[in-house]
Amino acid sequence: MLDNNPGSYAGLFALLMLGVVGLPVPDETLLVSTGYLVWLGRLHPVGAFLAALAGSWCGITVSYVIGRTLGLGFVHRFGKYVHLTDERLALVHVWFDRSGSWALFFGYYIPGVRHFTAIVAGTTKVRLRHFLAYAWSGGLLWVTIFMSLGYWLGDDAKRVVESAIEYPLYAALAVLVVAVGYFLWRRRSA
Repeated sequence: MLDNNPGSYAGLFALLMLGVVGLPVPDETLLVSTGYLVWLGRLHPVGAFLAALAGSWCGITVSYVIGRTLGLGFVHRFGKYVHLTDERLALVHVWFDRSGSWALFFGYYIPGVRHFTAIVAGTTKVRLRHFLAYAWSGGLLWVTIFMSLGYWLGDDAKRVVESAIEYPLYAALAVLVVAVGYFLWRRRSA
């Protein structure tokens, strides 16, 4: 029984957007749960996917705009509300300088980092077109992977979500290993 209530999709959009900006929303858990609801037939696959994708894209773009327009002063003043410390920002700056654009692409897969890569890209004045190419393609893959995971796992998705909540670091590391492995495989194939 499909949920034709637009509020379900609007809620998914809003939660992902706010989560990617930096509010404490369990983004991966939300995406896996969404895939599970699609598997159950409660959400339409296209509507759920588009809402999730738009939410992730809007969230990462809002973070970029914050960094670009308000700069580091804003981040220092209000960063404490989203657990952005000077130490974390310094680590992201180092990582961004070293990894550049790929940090935007793979930053989605590291909870706590995805929130800051776009802000750093904005504060360092990365061109919008360049930012969108990497950040949005990373978001597309991120949403696809986690929603597909919930869909393919079906009834087992509930157990995986519970484990991800209980062991978030292990879940993040597993996703990072898969993402880096894929990246290396693609580079070697090219």
